[in-house]
Amino acid sequence: MPFVEPDILMTDEEFRLIRDYIYNHCGLSFDTSSKFLFEKRLANRVRTHQLKNFKEYYRFLRYDPKSNEELSSVIDILTTNETYFFRESCQLKAFSEEILPEIKNRKDANAREKNLSIWSAGCSTGEEPYTIAMLILETGLFRDWGIEIFGNDISQRVLQVARRGIYTQTSFRSTDKSFIDKYFDPIEGKYKIKDEVKNMVRFGYLNLMDRNKMSLLRNMDVVFCRNVLIYFDIESKKKVIQNFYDKLEEGGYLLLGHAESIMNISTAYALQHLKNDMVYRKPFQRINTIWSKPTVLA
Repeated sequence: MPFVEPDILMTDEEFRLIRDYIYNHCGLSFDTSSKFLFEKRLANRVRTHQLKNFKEYYRFLRYDPKSNEELSSVIDILTTNETYFFRESCQLKAFSEEILPEIKNRKDANAREKNLSIWSAGCSTGEEPYTIAMLILETGLFRDWGIEIFGNDISQRVLQVARRGIYTQTSFRSTDKSFIDKYFDPIEGKYKIKDEVKNMVRFGYLNLMDRNKMSLLRNMDVVFCRNVLIYFDIESKKKVIQNFYDKLEEGGYLLLGHAESIMNISTAYALQHLKNDMVYRKPFQRINTIWSKPTVLA
């Protein structure tokens, strides 16, 4: 008979210690119903490091020199990184047809620098920031502008995939063939993003709870944070949403997943009803804005 490795069981105390350590590190929240998930998905990590049990694994997470690298693996194992190009089409239509033209007109009217900065927070394997880049190119509005799209994630594995920019057919379930033909090169049954798009995006590791690292980012015109807040409890959500507010330009936009809301989390944003979707916006401090026509108050 083939050898079957015995199960490594997790006690309630071990679950609490590991769960709380992850929470304190990055704000990801797991309730008691997640114990089975932890036990089944992290058992292989215990075996990989040749440890006897989860208590030893907790000590490894706390004190080993490679603990940050291990935490990245743990978070990758416990969270879902499924994504695809052109996800949530109504919101992307609002971004392309309403938000981008408004930003362009407003900055032109105010004789501001011709820079556009967009942040894809929790970018996973990169489909979202590359989608943003393609939509910007399609508008033709920003040909002579400096464009920076920043994608961050807390998983080093997905960031490696994003930087490679090579995708299988599953990433294109909502992608029109014209975009594939225009912005991708076929390569051994897969598709590689063209440099025209790839060079618009930079990727980096960033913990959304780390205000010090976040302070190094430039202010953003738009923040995408879609299907990320579901992993945070209310207090962590408040911190993340405030961090986004601090990094947004006045009049900047926050785009969340359709199942997400900041109700009971923050009153700092204005809810903007667009033709194609509803989005959150950082209010102007000294400008009374009529949609796409800002007027300076005396």
